[in-house]
Amino acid sequence: METYLEYSLAAEGRDLFACYWRPEGEVRAVVCLVHGLGEHSARYAHVAAALNRAGYAVVALDQRGHGKTQGPRGHVKSYDMLLDDIQLLLTDAADRFPDIPIFLYGHSMGGGLVLNMALRRKPALAGVVATAPLLRLAFEPPPVKIFLGRMMDKVKPDFTQASGLETAAISRDREVVYAYENDPLVHDAISARLFTGTFDSGLWALERAAEFPYPLLLMHGSEDRLTSAQASTEFAAAAGEQCTLKLWDGLYHEIHNEPEQDQVFAVLIDWLDQHVGAAL
Repeated sequence: METYLEYSLAAEGRDLFACYWRPEGEVRAVVCLVHGLGEHSARYAHVAAALNRAGYAVVALDQRGHGKTQGPRGHVKSYDMLLDDIQLLLTDAADRFPDIPIFLYGHSMGGGLVLNMALRRKPALAGVVATAPLLRLAFEPPPVKIFLGRMMDKVKPDFTQASGLETAAISRDREVVYAYENDPLVHDAISARLFTGTFDSGLWALERAAEFPYPLLLMHGSEDRLTSAQASTEFAAAAGEQCTLKLWDGLYHEIHNEPEQDQVFAVLIDWLDQHVGAAL
């Protein structure tokens, strides 16, 4: 029987809510999970369950301003602080599950974060998984909105407004959308600092994809209206042979919450299985 544990990580300025799902029996590797904008780690319990069944432990946190981690909703003092928090998660995972491979897995904003973490910090990893990473938005933001965001980032970085996320675009499963819209831990806030940090860092990572230092599984729904599947295709082409690109025809933003989720999990687990041996 799987084990679930909640705890906190002491980070700069506040404690971070963290949790792990541990499979029964031998743990083959640990997957460190980084969620997307406005959501939280509990939305990935079914992903963790699928990974547990395959022998993988999952460790996750609620990012600053998200979920059960306290602080202003949708705001962070700097993008680097988010990377610092991911390093805390990786260190905690290594302490809890010593001497086994560690994979870093992020979705959407979390996908952009794990790609940036790999490129900027180069932690000890067996590989990286990014789903629907925020490299570019799937739509072109109005130039005036970008200008205002940059201006507010300089004068009042904690200025916060609604993200305007189209909830119907997260999944073709209406029950998933309903649960998202009625989840008290979900929010639609984003500050000027978080907007500029994630927007610029996505473009930064895309420009440096050829330098990506790890095996990478990059997956995206072809009908994603939130983050750009084309940007993922460009990243994969530049990253070369060590990147496995899987475009899911017809799927929306949260491929792990689509009706085809079992197929998504099968591809994910097969890729992990292939790379866990090479890491030992």
